[in-house]
This record gives sequence, C-alpha cells and structure tokens, in this order.
Amino acid sequence: MKIITSGEAAGLINDRAHVLFSGFGSYGAPDDILDSIAQRYAREKHPAMINAYCGVCTGDNTDRPVGFNRLSEPGLIGTLVAAHFKYARNVWNNIAENRTAAFTIPLGVMVQLFCAKAAQQPGILTKTGIHTYIDPRQDGPEANALAKQQGNRYVEVMNVDGRDYLYYHLPDPDAAIIRGTYADEKGNISIENEGISDTQLAIAMATKNAGGIVIVQVEKVVQSGVLPARSVYVPHTLVDYVVKARSPEFHMQSYASAYRSEVSGQYKMPITDIESLALDIRKVIARRALMELKPDSMVNLGIGIPSGMGSVANEEGIADRMTLSVESGPIGGVPLSGLAFGAAVNPDMIARMEDVLRYYDGGGIDLAVLGIAEVDREGNVNVSKLKGCPIGPGGFIDITQRTKTVCFVGNFTNGKRDIRVEEGKLKIFQDGTTKKFVDRVEQITFSGKYAIQSGQKVFYITERAVFQLTQDGLELVEVAPGIDIRKDVIDKMEFVPRISSDLHLMDQLLFSAGIMNVAK
Repeated sequence: MKIITSGEAAGLINDRAHVLFSGFGSYGAPDDILDSIAQRYAREKHPAMINAYCGVCTGDNTDRPVGFNRLSEPGLIGTLVAAHFKYARNVWNNIAENRTAAFTIPLGVMVQLFCAKAAQQPGILTKTGIHTYIDPRQDGPEANALAKQQGNRYVEVMNVDGRDYLYYHLPDPDAAIIRGTYADEKGNISIENEGISDTQLAIAMATKNAGGIVIVQVEKVVQSGVLPARSVYVPHTLVDYVVKARSPEFHMQSYASAYRSEVSGQYKMPITDIESLALDIRKVIARRALMELKPDSMVNLGIGIPSGMGSVANEEGIADRMTLSVESGPIGGVPLSGLAFGAAVNPDMIARMEDVLRYYDGGGIDLAVLGIAEVDREGNVNVSKLKGCPIGPGGFIDITQRTKTVCFVGNFTNGKRDIRVEEGKLKIFQDGTTKKFVDRVEQITFSGKYAIQSGQKVFYITERAVFQLTQDGLELVEVAPGIDIRKDVIDKMEFVPRISSDLHLMDQLLFSAGIMNVAK
C-alpha cells in the first residue's frame, strides 16, 4: 500500500478505463479524488471517456460540484452504468441531453454483480427486473440514444428449466475508487464514521481479482495495529493506494451533515428528540400506510413521503412493532428523509448493502412503502423515467418484486397545490394540474400483471383516495372525508377505475390532531 495525493490518484486512471465507484446518494462519495480527476481532465482532457459503474450516483440532488457532479464535464465519462442518476443533477442532464451514454440496472443486481465479479463469475441469473422496462423484450436497460447506439451489453433473457430469467453481466474493472474512515499504515480500512455500509469490500475484491488497482480515500491514516480487527472492513491485501482527504469538506459523512454519531451507529439519541410531522397531507398518507402494518414486520421505506411513516410510528409508540430498513444497509431505528435518505437514526445494525438487497430479493420484506410518479389502469408504476428523462430505478425493482404487501404512496396530483387538513376533512383549495393516474405509464418500473401472478397484495395510497390492485386492474376502495368522488378523484384521472362495492371513507383518525392510538 502506498499513500498518495488525490492528484496522483487521478493520474492513475486511464482513458476509457472501466472504473467502479462506491457511494450512495448523499453518502460515501470519495470527493477529494473525484475533484482531482475533474481538475486533471480540465487541464489535460484525460482521463477521457471512462466507463463508470456505481449503485446510486453520489450527489446532493443539485448542480453543485459535489459527488458525481464533479465528473460531469462532457467527455470525461463516456458511459455510465448505475441504478439511479438524479442525485448528480449535472450528470443526469448529460444523460437526458444525450451527451453521456447511460444504462440503468436495479441496485440489488448492480451490487450483486460486484460480488459476482469478485468471485470471477460471468454474471448473475435472476428474476429481478423481469416484466419491467429493464427486460430486453420491453425497453431494455439503455437510458438514451447514445446507449442504444452501443447496444444492450448488460442484460439478456435466458430460459432455464422452462422459466424465463434475466442474465446480467459487466466487464472486468480496471480500477476501483472507494471510501473509508481510517486507514492504518498497512492499508487496512475501517468505516466506523460512515452512515452506511457501502459496497467498498465487494468493489475492492472485484477489482483486485480482475488485476485492477484499488484506491481508497480516508479521513485519517493511523498507526499499524491501532484498528481493532473487527473494525477493519477492507483488508490491506485489497488496497493499492490510500488518499488522505485534503480537508473535511471532501470527507463529510453525508451532504446533509458533516457527522452524526446516532447515524453511524456509535451512539443513540433519545427517541423523544425525533421530530413529529405536522398534520398535513403527507402525514395523512403516512398514517394510512401504517394501517397496513402487521406486528413484527420487516419493512422497507422509500425516499420522500414514505419516509414519514417512521416518524408516525415513533409518534404512535409502535416503532417496536416493526423493523424498518433501507436498502443501503440500516436495519432498525428511524430512517432519515430528504437529503439524509439512506441512513437511519439509532439503527440496530448497519448491514452491508449487498446483504440487505439479497435478503430483499429472497422475499424477506413483509411490507414496502414506496413513492409513485405515475400509475396506470393495470396497476403499473413508473418512477424511473419522467417526460423522457431517465432517472433509474434505484432499489425500487429489487424491493417491490418479492415483497408480500406493497404500498405505493404519494400525492394524487402533481403541480402547485393548496390542500389542507381541516376540521377532520380534506379541503382542496387548489389542485395540481398534472395527473399521476394515467392511461399508460411512460415506463414500467413495477408490473401490476406480474404482481397479480406473484400473489402480492398492492395498495396505492394518496391523501384523497386509496386503490387496491385486482385481477381487473385498479379498484377504488376508500375516499377521504370532504371529497367529491367524481370531481376530485375520477375527473383527475385519465381512466375510470373500478369502484368497489364496499367503497367507504378513509378512517377519520387519519385527519385528526393528536395520536391515533393505533397501538390499542
């Protein structure tokens, strides 16, 4: 192992190299090295046209020069293969405007491909992604025209014993750029201050076994023998170079905070300090999703409105009735929302991302609560492509295809709205102008027909209406008090859903101040 500067690390990356990156959204970006690669490219136009591979592109959901946004100069990344792009707004714009070829692969598949590469396996065979847009018989993984020119190099359909599977594969990596907390003088890497247990180990093994180089950015270099054996996440045998971050701004725990001990799992904070949600439509939706909870459930919460369910469960005093989890690794505790999504406060465990997603793929979740961008009459859901702009599925496909009960939650319409909870009712003063319940979704990230075949129980929960998936598509089963079904629901959809013979009002407690006492 050799200690080098970030500038020296940037000089080790060759044109058109296949490079694996660790990180997940707001967490784990090796920002110092990314910054030096960008600076080198600005000076020399090298490294050019690299092939970049990651799970969820790192960034803060803006165009600021952080995370993968540092690599957004056209020509630096030639091809990007990832599960989700949007956290790095500038890279996402490059993909949408066809300046960078991009392919999307489900997050669980992506991290398991890193593990397969570590074992020198040719790829992985899985049902994940079948009957969604990833399936080459539908759109395929190509996210834009440049990718389509390259052709589908990553996913194909295979029939095994009369059943169709998707076979995913990646090329051998030339380099890995990952991040840890401390490195000792031998090159052993710990991750105790990180918010998640990322894919560093799998990426390092995959790259080393392919004959590539492994570069690790750390906060500090410490004396050999100081790190306890159980705190070492990546052993020195897998590490070629270590870069000590030039300043703390290049090594924040996340773009939401420099460091939180209750997030890294080193200390716990009083649960009374976890802020309750105001009584608005987000809380109504989170409360209704909570009603699908059964005792001792393993639950996954998505970003946005779904993350509010953890706060509601804590407020109701029933957080111990379930185990909340996030695909990035935290199990237990209360998942964070917004820019801090991906970590949790007071987790019981921070598992490796690949292990959590493998458990999800095996059907380990009892309930998943995830957001929606579009829903159609067949119950298909789109979150991966909007108005022609590819976003990627993240862990959405891995989570939804094997979960026993899925609640898709979100506002009924998009656009500027003024919708309030008053006097135990929902009052719409101004509604959104964009319909989310459409005749046909732009891209199928979740297949309603496949869910029916798989025997899943699926709900679509909004502030004013609840739908359930049936053999005949969407069925309206509940409406909010104060809502006109024709004017506020059906007229705001591009199709007329089935109406349940048992159509009834959503529970009045959802719209009331104070706790609901669901523990009783």
